[in-house]
Amino acid sequence: MESVIEIRDLFHAYGAGKKKWEALRGITLTVKKGGIFGFLGPNGAGKTTTIKLLLGILTPQIGTLSVFGGIPAIPRTRMKIGYMPEIADYYRYLTPGELLYMYGDIFGIDRKILTGRINELLEMVGISESAGRQMRTFSRGMKQKVSFAQALINDPDLLILDEPTGGLDPIARKKMREVMISLRDKNKTVFFSSHELSEVELVSDRVAILNKGRVLKEGLLSGFLSAKGEKQTLEGYFLEIIEGSEKG
Repeated sequence: MESVIEIRDLFHAYGAGKKKWEALRGITLTVKKGGIFGFLGPNGAGKTTTIKLLLGILTPQIGTLSVFGGIPAIPRTRMKIGYMPEIADYYRYLTPGELLYMYGDIFGIDRKILTGRINELLEMVGISESAGRQMRTFSRGMKQKVSFAQALINDPDLLILDEPTGGLDPIARKKMREVMISLRDKNKTVFFSSHELSEVELVSDRVAILNKGRVLKEGLLSGFLSAKGEKQTLEGYFLEIIEGSEKG
């Protein structure tokens, strides 16, 4: 099966000297095409740093990283990626429709196609009735819905989501899961970090657990949940792995 993401012995640090902090300490990951990959870890584990490297926002200091076989910073690679940040902080005097038109123009999407796609996305995320309102009037959850729509505007082959369910109501979370599964069914790839372990358990095919810049475990979700020959929750497995690494 074709690999979409390849990470090998990746290190990344912030600062220098006594103030140097190693966010990633030699992580290795492979994400195959056509699956949903859950990227888990406590606060400060290195999840967002990894995502920034995948997007080309940061440059690898040591190790190698490729997305679709290329460097993430290359526009040709970025055109295939949709990204939803943890905090939806967009220009607040734009309406959702205006924001999506702006992103669609950046991707060079034909205006006739773009108009239909925007209408579909706004309906899908449940904010079509608020499409003409400025986003300064939106709640956090409504901004998250707009953010999810913009991540899908280019019909991406790889969807990267950083803590996507924060502030979303149960209906919106269900819709997000449905979209993620539909992308997988189209042989596209979803890579997402989350603290909501129950959400990860509902949709993921493979999972990696990160702590203090190192990958502790990576593999099929089904293998995680039957690791001891008996069914357990992902939360229970996650806590066991993290607490075990802290003691070690």
